[in-house]
Amino acid sequence: MAFKITFVGLAALLIAAALVQVGLAGPASSNSATVAVSQSKLGRILVDRHGRSLYLFGKDRRGASGCYGACATYWPPLLSPTKPRPGSGIHALLLGLTRRTGGTKQVTYAGHPLYTFIGDKQAGQTTGEGLTNFGAAWDVVASSGRPIEPTAADTRASANTDGSYSGYGG
Repeated sequence: MAFKITFVGLAALLIAAALVQVGLAGPASSNSATVAVSQSKLGRILVDRHGRSLYLFGKDRRGASGCYGACATYWPPLLSPTKPRPGSGIHALLLGLTRRTGGTKQVTYAGHPLYTFIGDKQAGQTTGEGLTNFGAAWDVVASSGRPIEPTAADTRASANTDGSYSGYGG
């Protein structure tokens, strides 16, 4: 059996392989972020696939992130190359993506870009709740998609003048 590959056929094959590799073809890949609801001391909150608390940033506007550079080092955005997967307790219609500067895609819930916090070392920690780093407040996201508002105990940690955090929020 003779096998003949034309330039057009080869190009189509390479494009199809690239689309599969970056997750643009077919159903959501295993690289997709998962968002779920978990019980915490603050109530039912959003968490990532590892059980880390998810936060929203008061500086974000119209579904676009306001956290870049040093901010994104302390508050890593929850990224996903494809549509995120809803875990337990999540309303799938509230999950989405927003494009960040540079082209990566950040997971959103109820229109809010989602972030983790480097100060949370274990699943279920909410040490970033109520901090005011990088020009606005950070709040854990309730299962409703709304921010959990800080209590007086949560505000004992605050931003340094360089935007880094000092201490933990509870």
